[in-house]
Amino acid sequence: MTNMTLSIPEGLHEKMEQHPEFRWSEIARQAFEKKIDEAELMEKILKKSRLTETDAEEIGHRIKGEIRKRFDK
Repeated sequence: MTNMTLSIPEGLHEKMEQHPEFRWSEIARQAFEKKIDEAELMEKILKKSRLTETDAEEIGHRIKGEIRKRFDK
């Protein structure tokens, strides 16, 4: 297994030290695996998509516009 070194903010480290019952390296590994799984799923979905990047941007702008209208009311 490969080792990895992470930098975290001091305040977060202090909070983590208050909970030695957790295996923080295992929690980090699980988070990495979850993010990789999400990325692979997205790649699989996008591979089958016929939308162009321009189409996706237009849909995104329309959605944001509709959400903005709801909050402006």
